[in-house]
Parts: sequence; structure tokens; C-alpha cells
Amino acid sequence: MAHESTSAIYTAAGANLAIAAAKFVGAFLTGSSAMMAEGVHSVVDTTNQILLLIGLKRAGRPATATHPFGYGREVYFYAFIVALFIFLGGGAFAIYEGIHKLRHPEPAADAMLFGHHVSGFWVNVAILGFAVLAEGYSCFVALKAFWSEKGSRPPLAAIRRSKDPALFTVLAEDVAALMGLVVALAGVILARVLDMPSLDGWSSIGIGLILVGMAVFLMIETHGLLIGEAADPELVAAIRAVVRGEAGVHHVNAVLTQHLGPSDVLVNVSLDMDDDLSAGEIEAMVARVEARLKARSPDVTRVFIEVQARASATARPVPA
Repeated sequence: MAHESTSAIYTAAGANLAIAAAKFVGAFLTGSSAMMAEGVHSVVDTTNQILLLIGLKRAGRPATATHPFGYGREVYFYAFIVALFIFLGGGAFAIYEGIHKLRHPEPAADAMLFGHHVSGFWVNVAILGFAVLAEGYSCFVALKAFWSEKGSRPPLAAIRRSKDPALFTVLAEDVAALMGLVVALAGVILARVLDMPSLDGWSSIGIGLILVGMAVFLMIETHGLLIGEAADPELVAAIRAVVRGEAGVHHVNAVLTQHLGPSDVLVNVSLDMDDDLSAGEIEAMVARVEARLKARSPDVTRVFIEVQARASATARPVPA
């Protein structure tokens, strides 16, 4: 999924950069607090996409003596930083800006464009409309890539099971951005219709709460990946089936897996084997199992097999 993730990130970065410029122009011309909050949100999103690209680039570095399993978890680290940025740079700022607007409510100021007065209300509506279209296209690209990965799983379950934080982070950002735009548009329209400028501040607070909620969700998801998550239960079951099918295997003591990156799974297997097998036969079995596991899943990159008596293995509790 690396290609799909990268394409979605580039699309999102381009869209957010254009949207940020438009929003800041609108905020400058009209003094809208919700527009300012949305502009900062778009800048934060653009920065986040750059961070995700850096994470993907660094994660692709080859293994070294100091990092023998490679740098795959770099993308998890950068995804966690992105979640912090959304929380602080987007959510917290929007809430602060909204509270400030509630204390000092002002109607949207008219703008001067090419020597003509233009209603600040229509400037904000036009910019938010453009932002909805641009963000909607970015969300469509991310959703298309995510849909091809999730398979038959429900969307939320697929995110919880996904090992590609770059992809679901971009998707979550785009969804949060669209929700924020709807809130901002509602705030601008209601402030005009009801003649209540304070509603602009409330919409900014609403945007902030959406971003904070999304950031907390992403922090929880990336935290699990950062400290190490097992492979999907389907893959673990397939590993057990492959190993059990080998002649001379009396018992599978344990199957331990861990994602070292989105497409980098470490497999450790403990087996109780026939004592009459020679070293050569065990060596051949290990080679067969490794080849079959890598053929079964390209994400399996390293396989370690430990041969030990079942009694010894059960003496120290290990997860199945």
C-alpha cells in the first residue's frame, strides 16, 4: 500500500496548501474567526502531510548494525507527531480563537476587491465552497486507497486493524476537515441570518472539538503501532496451519508476531519436534516453513524458529 499512501498524501498536501491560502485571504478580508481557525487547520494539515512523507522516506532505509531490523517504525513515530500537531496546532488554536471571538464578537467585514466593495459574507461562503470541493476530492482519493486495503471489513474495524498509519491518518484528517468546513459554513451562514456574530466563535470552537477528538483517536491508534502490534489473527492462524503441516512437529508452543513496519512482519515460532530428526532435516524444515510463510504473505520478512520441548516452553507463559 506504499504507492496508494504516497499518492493520497501528495493529493492531500496540494489541496490543503491551496485551501489554506484561500482561507487566510478570506480571514484577512472579513475578520472571520472560523475562517482563521480553518486556515490554521489547513496549514497544520499540510505540515502533517510533509511529516508523513518524511516518515515514509525514513522508514524505507535499509537495516544497519545499530538497527538490525530496519527503520520501519519511523512512520509510526511521525504519525504520532502528526496526531500531536492536529491536537495542538489545529484543535487547541481553533478553540482559543473561538473563545476570543465570543468575548469580542464582530460581524464579517466587507472586502475591497479591485476597487469594489464585496460582502464579507459572500467572500467567506465562496472560499468555504472552494475548500469543500478541494477537500472532497482529496478525501475521495484517500477513501479510494483505503477502500482497496480494507477488504470486507467495516471501515472502523479496518482502521483499528490497519498497520499503515500514513493512509488512515490522511483519511482521518480529510474527514475531520470536511466536518470542520460544514461547521464553519453553518457558523458563517447562521451568524449572518440570525445577526449573531458570536456564532462565528461557536463554530470555531466546534471545529476545535472535532480536531481534538480526531487527534485523540489517532494518538490511540498510532500508540499501539509504535510500541509494537501483532500481525492480523488471520495471518497468525495461517502460520500455525503451515507449521502444523510439517512432518515431525509434535506441538506448536507459541507463534509470536510483530509489525516492524506497515509491510514488515517479524515471525517467531516455538516448536516441539521429533527427537529423532537430524540437524539436516530440521534445517530443511526451517527453510520450507520460511519459504511457505513468505509465499503466503509478502509482509513476512523475517522468520525465526526455536526448537524446544513443550514442557520447557510452557514453563514460561507465552501468548499463543
